[in-house]
Amino acid sequence: MPVLNRWWIAVAGVFMQMALGSAYAWSVFRIPLSKEFGWSITEITWVFLISWFFLGCTTVVGGLWMKRSGPRIVAMVAGLFWGGGVFLASFSANRLWWLYLTYGVIGGIGLGMGYIVPITVLVKWFPDRRGLITGIAVAGFGAGALFSAPAAGWLIQHVGLMPTFGYLGFAYAFVAIVSGGFMQNPPEGWKPQGWTPSASQISQRSDRDYTLGQALGTWQWWAICALMSVNTMSGLSILTQASPIFQEMGKASVATAAFLVGVLAIANGAGRIFWSWVSDLTTRKMAFFSMYLVEAVLFWLYHSIHALPLLAVVTFVLAMCYGGAYGITPAFAADYFGPREVGSIFGLMMLPWAFAAVFGPLLFAYLRQINGNYVEAFYLIAGTMTCALILPILIHPPRGRKSGDEHPSGAALEAEAEAISPE
Repeated sequence: MPVLNRWWIAVAGVFMQMALGSAYAWSVFRIPLSKEFGWSITEITWVFLISWFFLGCTTVVGGLWMKRSGPRIVAMVAGLFWGGGVFLASFSANRLWWLYLTYGVIGGIGLGMGYIVPITVLVKWFPDRRGLITGIAVAGFGAGALFSAPAAGWLIQHVGLMPTFGYLGFAYAFVAIVSGGFMQNPPEGWKPQGWTPSASQISQRSDRDYTLGQALGTWQWWAICALMSVNTMSGLSILTQASPIFQEMGKASVATAAFLVGVLAIANGAGRIFWSWVSDLTTRKMAFFSMYLVEAVLFWLYHSIHALPLLAVVTFVLAMCYGGAYGITPAFAADYFGPREVGSIFGLMMLPWAFAAVFGPLLFAYLRQINGNYVEAFYLIAGTMTCALILPILIHPPRGRKSGDEHPSGAALEAEAEAISPE
């Protein structure tokens, strides 16, 4: 198949991520499902949690499958699973277990396998802008609800609740499958014309491509998992309690708090692009250190903020920092372990992320419940972020080439070529 312009592949990747990221619009269905079938909010919320759990578990499956069959088939099958799961949910009237199976399990498998594809493909096409391009891709995932939520609300009013799942499932599958058809890896040895990595890029990249097993044998893999997980625990703790925080601390009305929560979704997406861009200008570790420092300072001060405008601004910044980790981490993994198997290497990082995404908000909510305020929870997060500042300082690329089937990374090949080339 002819090689496409890499920017068209990037556009297709964003569209695919938006189709998958429509899962963020689940809250639109909570009240209609409760009213029509009498299910509790907790029962309905479990649908979203199940889909997110399977997302975390199946990203590595998508990464390993891409290694064998290429990204296109994985992307298209993932789109079929996600859209098909949502479509089949249209037959779940009075059958909660069917909703769990279709939207939760089947749809969640599609989300996990599909989420990893554009990220893996684009880090290979954009070695010169790894951070920025992965930030744009994952920002597309966060932006999916901006379009799907209003569409779902309109369809529920005009065609009914269950048919809405059918229409949306078909639309999600169509967009994801068509976009997935554009997913292809660059030719072996490809690089942007006229580009050579800078000395700082070479110093912050591995000298070879690692397999998944080799990556797991390095402490750097676990350190990157910790970097993303700590950031996830702190960020999601705030985002999951944002509305009551605005109401209790900032004395916002319910409507104003709901509006500000919507604004935080924009901050989440913007942070994925902004911090990824920063990581290209500096380094991944410096960008993480800067995010952690900003979060630590703001969390130490958070409990004393009661003016709603200032509270909203501070929370907006924290939401940007939360989103930033999702843009930086795939590029971090590609830098440290090479782009060849980044799909499975980064995909497996989503497993500890899944546990952090559940544990952090649950602990935060528990501390709020037993103390009657958020002060202790804020201090706990601030202390955690302060201690975690040591992680980005200590981390560095794994070094030392071994015998066997390892492959030199693109950065290493460029460095060797420059070393032997005549002046």
